[in-house]
Amino acid sequence: MWLKNDGLILAELLLSLSCLLMLGLFFIPLIIDFKVKDRSLQVEKQAYQLLYDELYTFTNNPLLTSNHSVIINEIEYQIFWQEIADSGQKEVCVKVEKNLFQIEKSICKTPE
Repeated sequence: MWLKNDGLILAELLLSLSCLLMLGLFFIPLIIDFKVKDRSLQVEKQAYQLLYDELYTFTNNPLLTSNHSVIINEIEYQIFWQEIADSGQKEVCVKVEKNLFQIEKSICKTPE
């Protein structure tokens, strides 16, 4: 043992800094990926909420089937009604445009 241990040795300092750098290089991409996936799930959840709100409005008043867009948190959700080719029924769709966190996605559902 050393009798005069006044502080850290340069090698110990470099070793601890390199360990912190390695941990940072490992965890920072994971944290970024989790944030992107979380944002994507929030956008998808909001699209489903808008879809079911439109279906609820349709069940209360079937004459209100208009196409429109809603912007929530700087993301545009397009809500539109379309005819199903085979049965002649209508279905409502919510389309989310491609952005930083989400690929282009459409969610459709028929009123029951």
